[in-house]
Amino acid sequence: MQDSPLFRRGGSLRLFGRFYEFMRGSLRKYVGGVLAVIVTVAVSFLAPLLLAGAVDASTDALQGQTGAPVNLPAFLAGWFDARGGAGYLAENVWMVAALLLALSAVGGLFQYLRGRWSAEASEEIAERLRMRLYAHLQQMSYAYHAKAETGDLIQRCTLDVETIRRFLANQLVEIFRTLAMVALALTLMARIHLGLTLISLLLVPVMFIMALWFFHWVRRLFTEADEADGKLSAMLQESLTGVRVVRAFGRQKYESDRFAARAGDVHDKSARLSVVFALYWSGSNLLSTAQTGLTLLFGILFALRGEISTGDVMVFVSYISMLIWPIRELGQILSDMGKSAVSLARLYEILDAPAEQDTPGASDAPLWADIAFDHVGFAYAGSHPVLRDVSFTVHAGATVAILGATGSGKTTMMNLLQRLYDPTSGQIRIGGRDITTISKSCLRARVGYVLQEPFLYSRTIRDNIAITRPDAPQSQIDAAARTTASDGFIAEFERGYDTLVGERGVTLSGGQKQRIAIARTLLRANDILILDDSLSAVDTETDKAIREALRAQRASGGRAPTTFIISHRITTLADADWILVVEDGRIAQQGTHADLIAEDGLYRRVYRIQAALEDELSRETA
Repeated sequence: MQDSPLFRRGGSLRLFGRFYEFMRGSLRKYVGGVLAVIVTVAVSFLAPLLLAGAVDASTDALQGQTGAPVNLPAFLAGWFDARGGAGYLAENVWMVAALLLALSAVGGLFQYLRGRWSAEASEEIAERLRMRLYAHLQQMSYAYHAKAETGDLIQRCTLDVETIRRFLANQLVEIFRTLAMVALALTLMARIHLGLTLISLLLVPVMFIMALWFFHWVRRLFTEADEADGKLSAMLQESLTGVRVVRAFGRQKYESDRFAARAGDVHDKSARLSVVFALYWSGSNLLSTAQTGLTLLFGILFALRGEISTGDVMVFVSYISMLIWPIRELGQILSDMGKSAVSLARLYEILDAPAEQDTPGASDAPLWADIAFDHVGFAYAGSHPVLRDVSFTVHAGATVAILGATGSGKTTMMNLLQRLYDPTSGQIRIGGRDITTISKSCLRARVGYVLQEPFLYSRTIRDNIAITRPDAPQSQIDAAARTTASDGFIAEFERGYDTLVGERGVTLSGGQKQRIAIARTLLRANDILILDDSLSAVDTETDKAIREALRAQRASGGRAPTTFIISHRITTLADADWILVVEDGRIAQQGTHADLIAEDGLYRRVYRIQAALEDELSRETA
């Protein structure tokens, strides 16, 4: 993270530029907030001047100097002096109280406006950030999501956005408040007594240095703590997702120990951050008290020498107390800015990652056509080749079965057909056209892909089936369910199609989830259908029923999709028009079931093993 462009040379300008990028739509509210802060500061500085004037007027009146000029701001002093000066003010001190109440009301009103406008602007910015992040993640490549940790992405889109929102809501305008207070305090204090002003600011440079030190350390420690928290979130998400596997293998203690180690790392790094906060606040408290004491001590000395009045001493003590707090807060503001910089850098690691791009000039094309793999090779980045010189042709509407060991490259072939990846050598053609010239949106819209481990949403069965066609009538949903032999178990649920399936379909068995996933794919018209071992969790009878329903659907007329079935069951493969046997990334055999049974190879070995098992089971049950 420290290598992020936002932390390199010129990174500060880029940081402010990127904050501005999201603030543009809310600048008017921030300008309003800044103006409201300036009014609030001006009002707060008037109050001590009014109190000082009342104290000095009362003191003059007690000493018999009833006609002495009042010690008030010029726009009030002339009015009171014209009516009798200090004596008039001492007799009508209620006017000062009324002015203080009025100032309090004005200050409260503008403080409310500042809070409201800042909050509204920060919420708008956070919303824009979330929407842009989510939209960008939707456009990221399959390869990006295959490597990214879901828990870490969730944390960036939630906690990091919230960190930025809090800074923009609470601290950004406070920067202008601090600047306004320092400028106004210095101006007013210097006009009263320059020497006491310098003494009152004696320890302020030290506090500034402390604030900068605090910013430096907090940014580094927060980066470490935030990244550790992201790893903890990723592990928690992974553990909760795989909780059934953990319990099935009795790995609760192992997972608990892993979580404890990660949680301990977060604790240690957060504790170091807390220590730095404690050091800063305790140190700044000591300096603040010392500075107030110095101001009071020398103020009394100057008053005894007649250089300033008692009221002026009160003004100095009030002003330095008011001034020290925002200077101390500067450290908090800088630390929050540092946290926001870290969070913004983490967000831009996502936003700067290139979105999936189509090949220039790619366009839509008919996909119900012959499919040809022509000497196709593929290797993941930094990995050995997964596919080597793969060549075969499939006619439109045919059913092709694929057999191969785990890791042989079967799924990779289908990923290439959907352009989740592009071949590193050779070509894939549909209707004689290189698929890199066919738009990805066209391929994804017309290719139905059912995975071995289907993902179901925490919605009703009807919603999960209809997700590919939300406007599909119930009759078509029923037909898709019947084709995949799902209608039987759906009818057994008390609420039928309105049954909630839980997160990731947890309330359904593996076979039921696979059938629902196939049903939702069949609900949409597909030119190409890929069943990637998606019948592995159903029993052989259900497998047969689904294949017979698909075959009957083909025989009923219309244009059947070109179908690829990846399976390890010979009974599933045998009905295909053509069978491919993949070994070590190559096509080792291809032909019909009868062809492959007749020749030595993987297909015949698997066939004999499964036939022997079936015979043994038949004898045991006889």
